[in-house]
Amino acid sequence: MNKTRVVLGVEYDGSGFSGWQWQPHQRSVQQALEQALSKVANHPVTVQCAGRTDAGVHALEQVIHFDTATERELHAWMLGGNSNLPDDVRITWVKPAEGDFHARYSAIARFYRYIILNRPVKPALLRKQATWCHAQLDVEKMHQSAQFLIGQHDFSSFRAQGCQSKSPFRAMYFIDVYREHDKVIMDISANAFLHHMVRNIAGVLMAIGMGKRPMEWTQELLEVKSRKLGGITAPPDGLYLGAVYYPEHYGIANNPVFDKLPVDARRHD
Repeated sequence: MNKTRVVLGVEYDGSGFSGWQWQPHQRSVQQALEQALSKVANHPVTVQCAGRTDAGVHALEQVIHFDTATERELHAWMLGGNSNLPDDVRITWVKPAEGDFHARYSAIARFYRYIILNRPVKPALLRKQATWCHAQLDVEKMHQSAQFLIGQHDFSSFRAQGCQSKSPFRAMYFIDVYREHDKVIMDISANAFLHHMVRNIAGVLMAIGMGKRPMEWTQELLEVKSRKLGGITAPPDGLYLGAVYYPEHYGIANNPVFDKLPVDARRHD
């Protein structure tokens, strides 16, 4: 029986989930999507994602795929899937896969956004969608310090101690820190990320922004290659998987944020 591969874009509020991946007796994004899509397909569906997110982490655009022998109009997967999904997960687009597309292995860059609510008063409305910092942050120092991280580096100082990746090396394409009113936003893109890497970078930059550490600390941490010296891990509340970059021949619309990718980062070797 011939199967087709369907590709979907998904957004979710991660505050009510134990993370992306199935876990016994806990609520996961993967479980919610597989149960919803299985009802539309009339058979068990297994989804693959571009990047697993931890408990409390959100997605502006996660990319997933699944294989099915069931024939449905593309809009039926979105409408039917959404009608069976909880309110904190939504399918935002659906398309057929081109060629050998794989949500994870075809991706050549990921984009994350970290949002810090920087004001004296704790938030009521954004308490699960942003990380609160009452101390005034020096955004310019944070941005300048972050530029040391661009390029191919050993990010051992920025990986979780339990990280299972075989290599600590990653290629950082860009990292921008800027202020929008009382929000400080960190936009960051790399070929891939180590476990807790974005949150550990955010923790380091927040310490620099508060004046607790010098701007050169990021460079020093790259050199020492030790997580024990790497500072705190920032909370998950402010972290969003923002977008995933794929080569053009897969026909997936890439977020304009990836216009900042260097030319050699756009290849799919």
